[in-house]
Amino acid sequence: MATFTKTNGTLQPVFATDTANGAIAGATSLAGNPVNLQGPKLDFFTLTANASVNTAGNTSGYLTDVINAVQQKATVAMYQVDGTNISLGIYPAGAYTTATLLSTANVSNDTFQLDSAQDVGFKLADS
Repeated sequence: MATFTKTNGTLQPVFATDTANGAIAGATSLAGNPVNLQGPKLDFFTLTANASVNTAGNTSGYLTDVINAVQQKATVAMYQVDGTNISLGIYPAGAYTTATLLSTANVSNDTFQLDSAQDVGFKLADS
């Protein structure tokens, strides 16, 4: 039977997400890092636009363009929009820095532009 080395999360014996290899060192899971039981390590960013982007017209237009631009180099695993904030969970980890993400995602539009990007860790847009 194949095994793998877990790099985070000590809940494997409870969840048994793949194989029952046993728990890993507590120092690894207690380091204050989020544990994603279902997939790869994600990087979390918040992009801030100059105007609210969560209206019906913008969601299918500008927001789609931003996500498509980001996905040239990484995959958007999850996102949340709240007013001017667009929060993204992307992988692979390390695909973007805040500067490269901002320049890549800042797509041309007559009304909107992205003013800033932050590497916020796991944080929802409205928190």
